[in-house]
This record gives sequence, structure tokens and C-alpha cells, in this order.
Amino acid sequence: MAKEVIADGARRRRRPTRQGGVLTHELIVETALRMLREHGAAGLTARRLGLALGADPSAVYRYFRGMDDLTLAIADELWGRALQGWKATGRWREDLRELGLGIHAAYVAHPQAAVLTASRVSGRPHEVAMDEIVLGVLRGAGFADPAAVRLYHTFIDQALAFAVLDAASLALPAAARESDQEVWRATYAHLPAATHPHIAATARHLVARMNDSAYPSALDLFLTAADALLPES
Repeated sequence: MAKEVIADGARRRRRPTRQGGVLTHELIVETALRMLREHGAAGLTARRLGLALGADPSAVYRYFRGMDDLTLAIADELWGRALQGWKATGRWREDLRELGLGIHAAYVAHPQAAVLTASRVSGRPHEVAMDEIVLGVLRGAGFADPAAVRLYHTFIDQALAFAVLDAASLALPAAARESDQEVWRATYAHLPAATHPHIAATARHLVARMNDSAYPSALDLFLTAADALLPES
């Protein structure tokens, strides 16, 4: 028989953990994020999480139905962080740009969690709030519903795709990441024009740009394309 999961309002442990704290949904998610950052997805287990919390591993299952349920909670936490500090201005391009940058920043701040959760759909409050906001911005700008949904889909997937791409790089061991970055200077910058004329002609620009995220540029291209689709008033 499946164990009963404690309702949100009652999710408090009767006795303090060995560290003197009291278990909450938020504490478990925050600890799981820290463990992902320090040990990666393979290091996030109920046993290790219990040790980090100073509680019996079974206590985790009083708050979550399983580790996948915890994964979805982590995903929703990242959506919540993406929304922190965002305020609508009524200028749809500016509002979407800030939302996109917020999504990207929230995910790359937790690279291991980003790789683990970006493809998941949780249907939880922060995720739903983000979807409602983005659709509201697009519909408020004047896009018809089919176009708003198409642009919402593209906007969200673009932000997550770049977030995972950049997070995967950040999740690499430092030596591997530095080695990859050095290739632009050590290899591309020295290819001869006789065999690679286009790379040689743009090498200076490649070295300057290619180790940075392309997401801000891609986001601006998306917004320009979306603007061109907006019906004339």
C-alpha cells in the first residue's frame, strides 16, 4: 500500500531533525537543489537526502510520493525563481524579454537541476503561473489565440533549450569546460585561410563570442519575428 503523503498545511515533522531544524517541503527541495549542485543527479537519493537533512530517509516520503515527485517539485521551484522580481510593464516585448532571461538565469544557476528537470511538465503552481503570464502578455499584445499559443510554445521551448544547453556546459567538470572553451582560441583562431577562409575571416569574432550564451541574441530574434506577425491595429 502506498504511503500517505502529508497535505501541504500539515507538512511539519513533530520532532526536530538531528541538525535541530524542522522538516518542510521547502527545506527538502532546497536541500535537494544543493545536493544536485554538489553531487549531480546520480547523487540525489532518498538515503543521501535523509542524511543531509538529518532525518530518516523514509521521512522524505511523508512529503513526496517518491523521488520523481520531488523532481517535479524541484522543477516548479525553478519556475518560481524565474518569476522572482518580474513585474509587467505593459510593453510586451520588454516583458517577454525579461521573462525569458529570468527563465534562463534560474536554470543555469542550478545546472544539474536544469538538466534533470527542463523536459518535465509538472502542472504545479509556479509553472502554471508562468504559462498564464506568458499567454496573457501575448494575448494582451493583440495576438489571436492560435498565434499566441504558437508563440508561447516557441518562447518557452527556446528558453528551456538554451538553458539546458548552457547548463550542460556548466555541469561539466571544470577541466573539461575549460578545455572546450580553449578550443576556440587554440584551434579555430589558427586555421589557415587557404583551407578555411570563412573561419579565418571571422576567427576574431568567433573567439570573442562563442564561449558566451547565444540565448539573448536568439531571444531578440524571436521577439523581432513575433513583432512582424502582430496584426496591424
